[in-house]
Parts: sequence; structure tokens; C-alpha cells
Amino acid sequence: MDSWSSITVSEIRPGDYVRLQTGHEFEVARIDSPFLGMDAMVCLIEDTPTRWHAYPQPKDGQAEIRAES
Repeated sequence: MDSWSSITVSEIRPGDYVRLQTGHEFEVARIDSPFLGMDAMVCLIEDTPTRWHAYPQPKDGQAEIRAES
């Protein structure tokens, strides 16, 4: 069974499987930082064979990270 831990967005690393406050769950392929020239923002990139999506987030925002057990 997987468990989830709360972290700040600035702690997320490529390869982490995250759940955002919006409910979106995905594996982070890449992180663009700073985002659009704003040091306080990052863009989490999901990149799979079936889907590509970008999730702009404030660095001090909250997310959850999945810990496989």
C-alpha cells in the first residue's frame, strides 16, 4: 500500500510521484525553475507517451509525495 507525505513544492525532484492540491497525480519528468522569470515559481512537467502537461506552482505551495511501501 502506498502512503503520502506532505511536502513543499520546492522539495519535489524529477522522478517523484506527486499529488497536487488540485488532485492531479503524476510522475515529475522535469522541473523548470524559475518559471517565466519568477524566482518564486516553478513549473512541474509531466511527460509520458500518452500525456504531456505543465503545472505551474509556487515554490512555497503544498503537495504530497507518494512513498511506495
